[in-house]
Amino acid sequence: MFVLLRFIIDAGFDWLAQQDPMALLLAASALGAGAAMIAGIGPGVGQGYAAGKAAEAAGQNPKGVQQITFVMLLGQAVAETAGIFSLVVALIMLYANPLFQSPALGILLLASTVGAGVAMIGGIGAGVGQGYAAGKAVEATSYRSRLQGPIIRTMLLGQAVGQTTSIYALIIALILLYANPLL
Repeated sequence: MFVLLRFIIDAGFDWLAQQDPMALLLAASALGAGAAMIAGIGPGVGQGYAAGKAAEAAGQNPKGVQQITFVMLLGQAVAETAGIFSLVVALIMLYANPLFQSPALGILLLASTVGAGVAMIGGIGAGVGQGYAAGKAVEATSYRSRLQGPIIRTMLLGQAVGQTTSIYALIIALILLYANPLL
């Protein structure tokens, strides 16, 4: 089994060595950009959760719809940041990939480009977690609308901490693209 795996890996590297380095880098940029956008799953789920909780809360407390909507929108905006980070990395890879400056390094640049995109998948958890926090804040606002201020402050603090994983992913992606220590 190991011999077969080794043969497949060697054949793959032989094939890569015969390809145009710029074409490989462009292909890796496309793959990396696509992989980066997978992180949009998290904000989508989180925002949907917050919207669902807002609809539920509005049904329970029709007088507090304005406050509930405000909390939902604020929470959803924060939850979207992981998706925005992923979009920025994807756009950099598609339109301004700094690794194009030295395509002679081949496989390392290819891996760095795909790795930058894959790193952004870390934003999924942040988006889901932030949306969950937003949903619970909306729910709490529906029960105690007079406590909207403290509820929002608590939600934002929790979302800020939850945002760290997508910030880490963004940092790794930018390091791979702009300050790659492997080059």
